[in-house]
Amino acid sequence: MGGRWGVTSPNLAKIHIGTCAWAHDDWRGVFYPEHLPSAERLAFYARRFDAVEVDSTFYHIPAPHVAAHWAAVTPPGFRFFCKVPREITHDRRLRETHEVLAAFLRGVEPLGEKLACLLVQTPRWLDPRRDEHALRDFIRTLPRDFRWAVEFRDSAWHLPRIVHLLEHHGIAWVWNDLSPLAEADAAAFGFFPQTADFAVVRLMGDPATKYRPDGTRAHHYAGPMWPRAQSLENWAVKIRLTAKAVGEVFISVNNHFEGCAPHTIRDIAQRLGRQVELPSAEELHPGTERGQLGLWRE
Repeated sequence: MGGRWGVTSPNLAKIHIGTCAWAHDDWRGVFYPEHLPSAERLAFYARRFDAVEVDSTFYHIPAPHVAAHWAAVTPPGFRFFCKVPREITHDRRLRETHEVLAAFLRGVEPLGEKLACLLVQTPRWLDPRRDEHALRDFIRTLPRDFRWAVEFRDSAWHLPRIVHLLEHHGIAWVWNDLSPLAEADAAAFGFFPQTADFAVVRLMGDPATKYRPDGTRAHHYAGPMWPRAQSLENWAVKIRLTAKAVGEVFISVNNHFEGCAPHTIRDIAQRLGRQVELPSAEELHPGTERGQLGLWRE
């Protein structure tokens, strides 16, 4: 496994943890060295973590040569989980998607064995009363030479027949934590069926912490702001148990879960028996004394 991970058991070797995207300017001087060129961020990131969720594919389909570059600059064992374009999930509502889906698959195919799974994030307004047939048709047409995961943002989909649908096709039901801060400790005990031989966990955090009412960003994600220690402990227990039953577990962490995704990864990895080394003060700011940078201070 790539990166600076201390694997302590076969089960832990099946757990991959990464952030939701790697191109965060907020991390300059916090996770990325001050003067690191943007084009070198993924390679730097992959020396620390062994997976990443690719958020950019939600907004546009990558050219095959771009995905090939992602694969080339990351080490063996690194894993990508790519979001299906919003044109499929949000604009077309899973209908008449054949051409767009084919183009998307051509774009990400160069990732090869590093492509862990493809994430179908359904919008909040997708409703089983209107859209269940579309979901069923979409799932039936998905090519089986890729692994798929579906995330529901509306609890109206929490139905036995939908669980059975995903289970029948070997598609993972995404376990997403969007819990409000006041309810964070109970987040790992929600409706989380296991429907495939792998699992996908998305620690997204409270959406209310991301934007102001006018839609502008509310925070600069350069450090922890909303500690969720008990929530992380709960998730670690659940993930350890799940890892015994499935082939692999893929975990993605968003900034607004605790305020800074690399910090959260370090903490949950420690709870899973791994040691993650985040960049030192000297690495982030060459010539700066360690004590001047408090974020990563031991």
